[in-house]
Amino acid sequence: MNRLHVDWTACDGRGLCAELLPELLVEDEWGYPAPRGEMSVPPALEPAARQAVDRCPALALKLTRVSAGRAPGSS
Repeated sequence: MNRLHVDWTACDGRGLCAELLPELLVEDEWGYPAPRGEMSVPPALEPAARQAVDRCPALALKLTRVSAGRAPGSS
């Protein structure tokens, strides 16, 4: 499964990702993406997540692979 990662230092708050992926992201009051919860991307949302990553004008989004049996955020 993939996980959506936002590079908050690169993000400039245009909100395009929240428009393309409303199931995972919502815009905050300044236009920055805010997660709706877990940032794991279900298989059905993979195309929309890839589109959001590809269209991010600040290149602030990426998809990272989460290995099975490994909790997100663990090293």
